[in-house]
Formats: sequence, C-alpha cells, structure tokens
Amino acid sequence: MSTNPLATNQRSVLVIGGGPAAWRFAKAFIEKDAGASHLTVLNDEPYLPYDRVALEQIFIDPNRDLTLGNSDLWTSPHITLVNGVSATAIDRKNRTVRATDGRSYPYDELVLATGSSAVKIPIPGSESAHVFRTIDGVKNVVSEMERLSEKLGRAPKAIVVGGGLLGLEAAEGLKHLGGEPTILDVAPWLLSIEVDQGGGFAVNAAIREAGIEIETGAFISSINRDANGEVVSVSVADGMGDEAAIHNLPADIVMMAAGIRPNDQLARDAGLKVGERGGVLVAPNCQSEDPTIWAIGEVACILGRTWGLVAPANQMAEAVATNLTGGDESLTDFDIATKLKFSGLSVAGFGDRRGTTPGCLEIVYADPARGMYQKIVTTSDAKTLLGGVFVGDTDPYDSLKPLLGRELPAEPNAYLSASGGDGVPDTELPDDAILFSCNNVSFGSIRAAVANGDQDVNSIKKSTTAGTQCGNCVPMIQKTLNQTMAKMGLEVSNALCDHFEFSRAELFQAVHAVAELDDFYTVLERFGKGEEGCAICKPTVASILASTRKSYALDGGRGTLQDTNDRNLANMQKDGTYGVIPRIPGGEITPQKLAVIAEVAGDFGLYTKINGAQRIGLYGARLEQLPEIWKRLVEAGFESGQAYGKSLRNVKSCIGSAWCRFGMLDSVQMAIDTENRYKGLRSPHKFKMGVSGCNRECAEAQGKDVGVIATANGWNLYFAGNGGATPAHGRLFAKDLDQETAYTYIDRYLMYYIRTADKLQRTARWAEDLDEKFGDAIEHLREVIIDDKLGLCEQLDADMQYHIDHYEDEWAATLRDEKRLRRFRAFVNEPEANSAGDRMYVLERHQIRPATEAEIAAADGDLEGEDAGEKVLIAGASLPVHAG
Repeated sequence: MSTNPLATNQRSVLVIGGGPAAWRFAKAFIEKDAGASHLTVLNDEPYLPYDRVALEQIFIDPNRDLTLGNSDLWTSPHITLVNGVSATAIDRKNRTVRATDGRSYPYDELVLATGSSAVKIPIPGSESAHVFRTIDGVKNVVSEMERLSEKLGRAPKAIVVGGGLLGLEAAEGLKHLGGEPTILDVAPWLLSIEVDQGGGFAVNAAIREAGIEIETGAFISSINRDANGEVVSVSVADGMGDEAAIHNLPADIVMMAAGIRPNDQLARDAGLKVGERGGVLVAPNCQSEDPTIWAIGEVACILGRTWGLVAPANQMAEAVATNLTGGDESLTDFDIATKLKFSGLSVAGFGDRRGTTPGCLEIVYADPARGMYQKIVTTSDAKTLLGGVFVGDTDPYDSLKPLLGRELPAEPNAYLSASGGDGVPDTELPDDAILFSCNNVSFGSIRAAVANGDQDVNSIKKSTTAGTQCGNCVPMIQKTLNQTMAKMGLEVSNALCDHFEFSRAELFQAVHAVAELDDFYTVLERFGKGEEGCAICKPTVASILASTRKSYALDGGRGTLQDTNDRNLANMQKDGTYGVIPRIPGGEITPQKLAVIAEVAGDFGLYTKINGAQRIGLYGARLEQLPEIWKRLVEAGFESGQAYGKSLRNVKSCIGSAWCRFGMLDSVQMAIDTENRYKGLRSPHKFKMGVSGCNRECAEAQGKDVGVIATANGWNLYFAGNGGATPAHGRLFAKDLDQETAYTYIDRYLMYYIRTADKLQRTARWAEDLDEKFGDAIEHLREVIIDDKLGLCEQLDADMQYHIDHYEDEWAATLRDEKRLRRFRAFVNEPEANSAGDRMYVLERHQIRPATEAEIAAADGDLEGEDAGEKVLIAGASLPVHAG
C-alpha cells in the first residue's frame, strides 16, 4: 500500500470507510481520474476491503481470503489506504477529518462510505448476542462454537434472531459448525422482503427440511444467562402486546441478524441532514447539502430511502467517481433484484414481486413440500413483464430479469420450468437489456466483447466486469457467448460451463471412469473448479450420475440437482398439481389393472385420459397424495412410467400379428420386451420407441428415437426420429434383424448416445451433429455399433447389462423408505395426514396463507374452493392463475 504524501498540486479526495462501496468507488475513480488527484481511504478494519456478500464463507474456512478485486489497486501511487483507523470527527469549515491514529486528514472532496452496523435489539441480555457483519465477528462465533462444543460435549443450540438473508446465512454457518440452529422471525415467513407470501411458505418448508428449525411470528424478549454468565435460553413472545404468551427456548449461543442501521453519526455530528430513518441525505447525484461531501452505499439516504444491496451501492460509487472526474450523473432508480442461495435453496426476485400493479396478472406454480415456488407478474394482457419470484428452482430468472418492463417474446408460462416444459425459450435478449445489475453490464456489451476477441467466459469477465461480483449471471454470459460466436461463424467452445472445461461427453467419460464419484461436489472437486455449480452443470452432472450409478436418483444430495419433476417423481401440471402415469409396457393391460386405475382415479378425484404415449394418465394429484396413490398402484403390480424423467418414456405398438390380419410379427410382445429392457434408463433427454407389426406403420415407429418395424424377414431398425417441436424422420440403420441382434444394436446406440450427446440434446439433434462431424450419422453409427471401429462395443454392452441388472422402480423404492417419503409432506413438521382439509390455503389479495378451521368448514368440503369474491379457498399446492 502506498504511503506517498499528497502532492501540493493534487486534489485531495478522502474516503471514510473500507467496505465494498469504498472499493468500488476507489477502483472507478482511479480509472477515470488518470492521476489528477490523490485518494486516501480510511478503513477501520485490519483487512484489505473485502466482499461482505461472501462473509458466510468464513464459517467454513476462517482463513478464506475475501479480498475484493485485484489487490494491486492498493499499490497505486495515487492511493493511500490506511487500515485499522476510524474517523472520529469531520471539520467541514477547515475540510479535515480527525481519526483514531491522532492525525488530521485534509480533503477537497469527502466521500462517506461508512456503511451500516448490525442492530442489536435492546432486550435484557442483548450484550451476550453475536452479530454477523465483519470477518472478526464471524471468527469470534467460530471460536465460541468450538469452545461450546468442547465444553458441552454435544451440539450447541444456536438461536438466530432474524429471518432475512443474513439470518439464513448465519443459521447455515452455525449448522456447518456443528450447531442446532433455530431462526426466530417476527414475520409469518422468512425472507419477507425478498419474496411474497407464497414464496415465503416455500422457503419456510425448504429451510426446515434442510435441518434448520424456524419460529415465525416470534418476538425475542430476553436472553437468559446462568450465574456464570453463560447463555442458557431465550424468552420468546408470540406478539407485541401485554397479553402475548411467552415461552423459553434452550440456547447456548445467540446471533442477531435483525437488520442494519446506517453508520451516520459522523454526519450527524457534522451537522449534515439525515433521512427520517437515518442515512446521510443526498441528492440524486449522491451529493449532500455540503457540496464537498458525498455519500455512497448503505450510509446514503437517496431517492427517499437507504439501500442495503450491492447493485445500488455500486451504482452510487460509479456515479460519484464520474461526478468527481468531470461528469454529471444522477440516479433515478435502483435495480433491487436479488438472487440468493443457502442451504441448497435458491431464491430470486425482481420487479413487482407482490403483484400490486393495478390489473396485473400473476402466473403461479407452487410445490410447497419441495420448497419450490415460481411466479411471473405481467400486465393484464399477459404480454409485458412486471416482476417475478422464484424459490427452489430459479432457472427462469436469468432469462426473465433482463426483460423487466419489456414485452415477453413467448407466453409467460413457457418461462416457468415448473410448468413441465422443456425450459426457457431460446430467444436473444436486446442489446440494451442489462445482463445483471451488480456491474450494470448490458447484453450488447457482452456481444461487443465477443466480437473484439473475448471468446471465453473468463476473458469476458475481465473486459466487461460481468460475472465478477456475485457470479449469478455466468450462465447467461455463456449462453450469449455461444449465440454470438455461432452467428459469427466461429466454433463455439464445448466447455460445459464456467465450472467445467469439459464438454458433457468428456465429463461423462471422466465420471464413468471413477466409480467413487457419486455426488455433485466430489465431481466438481475432481474435474471442475469453484465451490458451487450453476444452473448448467448441476442438472448435467445429475443426469450423468443417474445414467452411470444405479443408486436411488434423489439420495446423496442428488435430489437438489434435479428439476422439479424429477425431484417429485411426477410431472407438474399447469395448475401446480401432478400427473400420475403408471408404466403399461407395450400398451398391454389386464382388466384387473384397469379396475385399479379406475378405483384410484375415483377415490382421489383425478382426471383420467389416455395420453399421446398410449398410456393412461391420472391428473390433478396433490404432492402429498402421490405416495398413497402409488402405494395402491405398486401393490397392483404397476411401476413408475417415468413420465417426469429424461429417460425412456414408452414403447408404442400396434396390435400386431396376434390380432391384425396384416401383422408380420408379434409387435406387441416385442414392444413389451423392449420397454421392460430399457425402462428407467436415464439419458441426456427423454426418448421414445415404437414397434409396428408391418409397413403400414400404425405405431408410427419412424417418428421415434428408436423405431422397429416388422417385415417378412425380421425387424427393420430406425434411429434418430423425433416428434416434438422440430420433427425428424427416423433413419434406416439395419434390415431383417432377429430380436437378439436388434437389441444388441439398440443397446449400443443408446449407450453411445448417452456417452456423447450434449446436455438436453435429443437423438435427432445429436444425429445432426454427427452428420456435421462425420458426413453421415448413420454410417458413423454403423461403424461404431456394428464394426466396432472405436473399440467401444464391449463396454457399451457391459454398461447396458449393468443397467438391466440394477434397475429398480423408483416409486417402489420410495415407498420402502420413510426418509424418502418425507419430501412428499406439505410441511416437513406436519404429521402424516391425508385428508385435504389438513392442507388448505386461502388466496386473498395476491397473498397465500393457511386456511382457518372456520374457512375450511365454510367451504363445505369443496376442495377446489369457494370463491368468496376476494378470497378463494384452494387445496394443497394447487395455485391458480389470477388477475391482480
């Protein structure tokens, strides 16, 4: 760090504070000022300015380096960073600042970046509470937890006061340290600022499932200690009045994360105006009433309030850097979108999260038991995006957030991954749309960087600063990079994402070869980089593990990698309920099994339909009903049809030679045998098969991923057909095969596809890629599958045999294990009750809350609800689309 004295001909700019806002200002100012001024930064901590957003990492590694940016910034001859020194007074008349080191620091321009302090609720015993605000504060908690664990000989009971982001991060940190945390929050749901009530209920359920207890509507009234001063309990009231009931909770350590307060005392003492709720009052250009004093970050009261988020702090820092170097920038609004992750739970929100815009529509999908909730808010014509909330599955956020205030390129529900679709529409976002607000980088800037030669994610990060703050926008950077390079006619990198330099095919080979890798984080540690994955690599690794490891797909932490349908072993429908589709191999079914399906449908009130895959679908089941439905189906001999998975869906057949006068071979039995052979086989995308008994093709086999057609001399085999949005005709692979040879070729074809296809790539698109690489996909496949050109056939055969030998019906496995059944409870602490009345909610003025007994009784047993004008009673997780 430079300690150069100020040159007499240089302007003196003094910054009080060493947090993220101060760092961002210093970085921007040095870049813009070109050495015309000297910058002095007073930092009251002993560390280089660090990333407070990542402070929870200190719980895991107390020695973790959280330094912001490149530390070379502080070696510039134009900066003096003074660590461990606090300002004590501002002398506005003489333009100096007194500090704890006894010095007086002069300034021509003063930037207040003093941040905020954690609030300690003024209750008896509050001096015993810890706060979550600095590196040293977290290190103290780590030391205290180690002491308590050793002294008590058990897991310390930890109380966290506050259910916002900091509270959840503190609870997760305490759990990592071996504690048993409980979160107390006065609101009915956690993250009450970030999400609406429906999302909050999902958060509550997911946090409980993660092993963290919560009490909502809870007001801490005292921290109780024994004669030795050790914390032993906390007293909690269920309200604020004198009649509120109070109970005690055992506690060994208490952390307060109940809000922050601007550090504005320096400004107050200097006579500067402050906001009604604190913070230095500044104009839209961040200038205080004193034209030489500016305020940025959490200490600034701007546009009517203080702001406790990274993006507004960065915007303020950039604006002041511009204004002190000859520019003129004022702020008119802040992007307060948030995307968070903790305890395996992802949460995101932006825009009008609560649907308060007159006439708005709210499109909602919810799955409370799995902690999943998705909502899009649009104008009344469902065209213009106004906001959104995502809990548990935040994949749509990256594509939707930049479209805020714009017309959606597709129907709103097409963006909700919970709706059962194949994902976000592959549309390009406008150049002026902001990729992510941390650094205010537009999509146009990303495309320009690619055009200028930055053709990998790391290069784009360096040239644009995108993805360098929180990293949430990295998947969108990768997607935009790929789209731009393809348009330029350049070869797109086959790296899976920023965390894995391998392609999906390369990563498959690597994971396949190392048997002990059985969860995402061991794969990441062995072959990737970073500590967390992203929306690209997590489901891809989940798919690879499901294809190569025949253990239960949701065990070992793999459930959090899966999408909603896979996690719940059922396909979510438009109204948030689920479809139940038992496997009916080849479409053949007995009258007895038909009777069971009819009884189940009648008993649970399910809509019944023969679907496009020639199977019987039961629709409208609530999540908590799925185990009871499947218990009856499994007892009747049914298996999961895996209509939810990226796997074999069905094998369609005609009635074959047993009944049809044109039938050449027994296509029904061939279809039954084929479906039983490949059932449960996980792959990069879903795939379907068809078996026709003659060339009249009643089973439409040539429109399937694998098609088999009977001839007078055997079976003709077709590969790489697809239905769906972009149909493809199957290609003839081999003719006149016996059944054993046909299976050998299908085995190798499917295993080669699973090994080499890209993520979420169907067989038709995969074959088109093979056309580009080898000239003719079918000829290449013949060389691999028949001629064994690559020497893979023995391994491909062994892989398929391993699958056949280790297949297990997922619903049967679920029903045998009480722990696995817990994911299907509407709330994890709820007793096992199956009556719909136990899981009723009221939708009232855009908010969702549990129904009272009186409201349930008033509905007179109508599970889908009584519309009482402003209130609608609904059952389970089924949430409607409604007008705001």
